[in-house]
This record gives sequence, structure tokens and C-alpha cells, in this order.
Amino acid sequence: MPQDMLAMLKSMPLPFAELLGLELVSAEPDKVVARLPVRKELCTIPDILHGGAIMSLADTIGAVATMLNVPQGATTTTIESKTNFLAAIPIGDVAEATCTPHHRGGRLMVWETKIRRGDGKLAAVVTQSQLVMRPDKG
Repeated sequence: MPQDMLAMLKSMPLPFAELLGLELVSAEPDKVVARLPVRKELCTIPDILHGGAIMSLADTIGAVATMLNVPQGATTTTIESKTNFLAAIPIGDVAEATCTPHHRGGRLMVWETKIRRGDGKLAAVVTQSQLVMRPDKG
């Protein structure tokens, strides 16, 4: 299932994720991994990955992780997100994000995304809450 799920997700990419240059590496209900090459357009001065790009990376894979855990027909939206920035990620590097669950409930899911630099150093930790919206539940 994981390879089939990853192939399905890659066949219908999210427009904003494409704009960022986000690449899904693996996608399972318990863990989603993605990479983001750090290019000039995503940087601040002095040529380090912008905090908004880091938050967008985490938000995107948190939503993907949630969608891997909801019933058919349900959707999701982020209702809260907190980011701790720990180290800069320079231009030319690749940010790798790993998202795992803290809580997977029927109406609310909480995810933690750890973002590392290419050298393995932890650059950011993001915790986000995702509301699960079911068409039959309002």
C-alpha cells in the first residue's frame, strides 16, 4: 500500500506544493516524509530558507498525513500551527521533513514535523492541529 499511496499522491500534486518544489518521498498513515530543495526564490537574506517556506513544508505534509487517516469523502484544514526554528538551512541544501502523529482522532489530529538540514541537524519542529471535516457530520 505505501508505494501505491505515494504514486497516487504524486499523480495529483497540490498546486502550492508544486510551486514550492516539494517532493514527497514516502507516505504512510504513521509517517510522511518530504524534501524541499532550498533555492534562491525560497530564501531570505542572507540566502537561508525563509521561515514561511519551512512552515509551508510542514503544513503541507501534515495535511497529507491527515488525509491518509480520514474516511473517504472527508477533508481537512489546519486550525493551529506552532513552529520552533532551531537552525538555518542555507541555499543549495535540502530540507527533509518527517511528519508523525501525536493524536489521530475522528475530528482532530495533531502532528509533529521535524525538519532537518542535509547534514542531519534539526532545523525546525512544527506541531499542528488538523480539523477533520466529514460531509455526513457537518
